[in-house]
Amino acid sequence: MVSPSADVNSSDQILNKISAIRTAHPGNLMARHFNAEYFNALDQSRRDRLLEIVRTGIENPDSQMGAYARHAGDYEDFNPLFEPMIRDQHNIPHDREIVQTHDWSAATSTCNLESINAALTEVSMRVRVGRNLADFPLPGAMTKQHRLDFEALMIPAFTVLQNDPLFGGQYLSLTPGSAHLIEEDAYQHRVAAHQMFKNMDNDPYLNSAGISSDWPHGRGMYISGQQDFMIWVGEEDQLRIMTIKPGGDLAALFSRLHDGVRKFADLLPPFAQSPCYGYVTSCPTNLGTAMRASLHLPLPNLTQGGKDLGPVQEAASGLGLAVRGVGGEHSDAGEGGVVDISPRARLGITESGVMQCLYDGAAALWTLENAG
Repeated sequence: MVSPSADVNSSDQILNKISAIRTAHPGNLMARHFNAEYFNALDQSRRDRLLEIVRTGIENPDSQMGAYARHAGDYEDFNPLFEPMIRDQHNIPHDREIVQTHDWSAATSTCNLESINAALTEVSMRVRVGRNLADFPLPGAMTKQHRLDFEALMIPAFTVLQNDPLFGGQYLSLTPGSAHLIEEDAYQHRVAAHQMFKNMDNDPYLNSAGISSDWPHGRGMYISGQQDFMIWVGEEDQLRIMTIKPGGDLAALFSRLHDGVRKFADLLPPFAQSPCYGYVTSCPTNLGTAMRASLHLPLPNLTQGGKDLGPVQEAASGLGLAVRGVGGEHSDAGEGGVVDISPRARLGITESGVMQCLYDGAAALWTLENAG
């Protein structure tokens, strides 16, 4: 058994390390908001739990958030740490109550990029939501048996979807020995096509958080026969439900996702939700709608032929958008200055609000692109 004095020394070392990270990496929100007085007031079991939550931010000082929830109740149990981080990330003032509402009504509206410009008819569009079942730990705390049990629970639901004329498809498992196992070459093809998630074992942030543990057991993907509706199993959240379509009709994209989410949710136990934080997710960045909506927009002028994302990122910031290269974070613009744009807001905005922000932002950037 560790002596009390050793516990104190260990705690001091941890607090000193977090303090050093705060100075060297001010963008690490965990380190920025970590309160030593609050930590020291916790009993040892809660300290241990909290350290597991922030482990990724300690072992990876360049983390943006620096913390992953491991259980749905963590956001309430450790609210003195999480709430300042969440407010900072989601730009919610301290005098404003955090309340999440949901509204998909804009999915029935007319919201088409063709009305911005007739050339925007084959834009790559994607929208996804994260979901976690209340009956299971979040992925960072799931055991190998949890992961296998979770996948086993999904397969009967996928079987029902397979018989649906609009969402029929197949489940492709990465679990060794599964009756639904996808071959390695086919898996890599799906990864290259941006349909399937990459080997999580190569991600140091997810490794530290425990999210990538037991790879590849309990992981897989359902994909519709139309290849436009997918459900990831066992990634950063237990489920990532998404629609990918070329075109310009954002309302149709959101409507397709909404219909799929509702059909699938009816086949499952309840999702984990919070009155103030909305859908509970592993990463605090995804709380609220748990939605990321994006499209690939060609902006050769604003990106200087794809060489510089700085000007478009600056312009997009004022529109509530994040901009990155077509290969994801830290990548460059694609051929013809194609960039990935997406609304930053997840929490305190509705699903309809996310779609409208994406449409309005695309229109504003297109105007700037063609202004001169």
